[in-house]
Amino acid sequence: MSAEQLITKHLDIWTSAYKTRSAAGRGSSNKLDLYGIKKLRELILELAVRGKLVPQEPTDEPAIMLLSKIEIEKKRLEKEGVLKTSANEFIDKSEYYIDLPNGWEFARLGNLAKFIDYRGKTPTKVAEGIPLITAKNVRFGYIDREPREYITEIEYQDWMTRGYPKLNDLLFTTEAPLGNVAVIDIEEKFALAQRVICFQLHDPKLAKFLRIAIMSKGFQEQLDANATGMTATGVKSSKLKEIPVFIPPLAEQNRIVTKVDELMAFCDELEQAQTDNIAAHAQLVEALLTTLTNSKDHQELQANWQRIDEHFDTLFTTEDSIDQLKQTILQLAVMGKLVPQDPNDEPANELLKKIAAEKAQMLKEGKIKKEKPLQAISDEEKPFDLPVAWEWVKLGAVTTGMDSGWSPACLANNSPSDDVWGVLKTTSVQVMQYLEFENKELPKNLNPRPDAEVKTGDILFTRAGPMNRVGISCFVQRTRPKLMISDKIIRFHPVEIGISGRFITLCLNAGATAKFLESAKSGMASSQVNITQANLCVAPIPIPPLNEQNRIVAKIDEIVAVCESLKIKIQHSQVTKVALADSLSLETIG
Repeated sequence: MSAEQLITKHLDIWTSAYKTRSAAGRGSSNKLDLYGIKKLRELILELAVRGKLVPQEPTDEPAIMLLSKIEIEKKRLEKEGVLKTSANEFIDKSEYYIDLPNGWEFARLGNLAKFIDYRGKTPTKVAEGIPLITAKNVRFGYIDREPREYITEIEYQDWMTRGYPKLNDLLFTTEAPLGNVAVIDIEEKFALAQRVICFQLHDPKLAKFLRIAIMSKGFQEQLDANATGMTATGVKSSKLKEIPVFIPPLAEQNRIVTKVDELMAFCDELEQAQTDNIAAHAQLVEALLTTLTNSKDHQELQANWQRIDEHFDTLFTTEDSIDQLKQTILQLAVMGKLVPQDPNDEPANELLKKIAAEKAQMLKEGKIKKEKPLQAISDEEKPFDLPVAWEWVKLGAVTTGMDSGWSPACLANNSPSDDVWGVLKTTSVQVMQYLEFENKELPKNLNPRPDAEVKTGDILFTRAGPMNRVGISCFVQRTRPKLMISDKIIRFHPVEIGISGRFITLCLNAGATAKFLESAKSGMASSQVNITQANLCVAPIPIPPLNEQNRIVAKIDEIVAVCESLKIKIQHSQVTKVALADSLSLETIG
């Protein structure tokens, strides 16, 4: 099967296999990794360096002749003292990890090029001058000349005493990232930073094929095997020069390079088409879901939903689209559009009177502490008009007080059993989901604080941490004993006489309340922001009649269950497609 047939026959596999990259927390954006096309690129490179991409021609001058000429050039450079080190000439049979086609040879990288290494030097950067190519400029296969950094002409002359990169040399990153390679394709005066090595080839005609060989999976795996380092792994020149590469006849190298360029251009087109399709799909989903939130009432919502329902199977095909659907449903719920109103329900203003009376009685009995009075929400503060029988109220007016926990230095592992105290991490609080296993064990030398123990019926709210992890809340429907909240979690209870804890949690995670809390975040950096208890207390909450609260929560449970089921099906489907792409790659390489 030709390379073109390999692509076109299995086009559906290459273009439909993707992975979802996501971050936990509100505001995280799911992005699709086009895994199938990525695997196709890897496969093209691997076929190229194994002699399976283009046919061999028996009339081609064998690679041994090319290597003989390179050896002559290498000896000349050694004699002149320009080339101080080279690689071991002998290659053991165990290093032949594939069977080479006729006319091909193995050669160690250090015998094909002079290494110009600038490690150990630190440049002084200036606003303008001689461009400095750093590791971040050398991408996987090409040089990205932005962003630019510069050094002075004087430092450039001193800096480059080890050698000047020139046209058709290869640039290679030795760490952070390891293994990126590019050909110098234009005449340009520049300096190289520490984590970039220049391979000055003994025969520049090798450059384009050698770039492909270094990018191939086989070479990259050898790099990883020779890399060292705890945080940023890197490879030493002494190890790098000993890695063997495949060398085809020069004429075949040219055919391979031409074919690889052609197929990679086609992959670019596939990738762009898929990216455009994904963007168009996302825009369509967003537009149609917006018609739901713009519905005037439950009746108009039903009509708008009918239009979406007719195309449901083609609209909600990604995890991100399902998440958008779920968030839209939550927003509709807190706007009073998800379930119909019942005129027989006791209106929310009557509930608020009962709640105020209950709080006064609890204060009198010493069950709660006296709080600073909260002013009623003015008409100007109300985010939008609510249905009849609903009321806006500040959160502190319908809760019995707030507290935070304790954050001692804990063990790295989580609490192993219900008999061992643990401290909840902020990741235990997900959007309307409580994860009790997200905790750390309290050391035995520290005494627990039972007053901070999480209980059934608590509402937990993340008050501090990274931007996307702050302002998230959940309702604790059940929990194991001996888990304490940390000081980065606020815990509170609604006045149960007229408020559903689960409905309050819903409000905190969606709609106008969530928007208010987002604006209440403060901090110098996105990695550490905060929401104060004072701001949480004045968050606006839309309160429906109690019966309607329960109907909304029941409907949310029903819809969320459907959404989660759809996500699981999508995930299973993608696992299958990714496995097919992997299997096809392995089967083709053989």
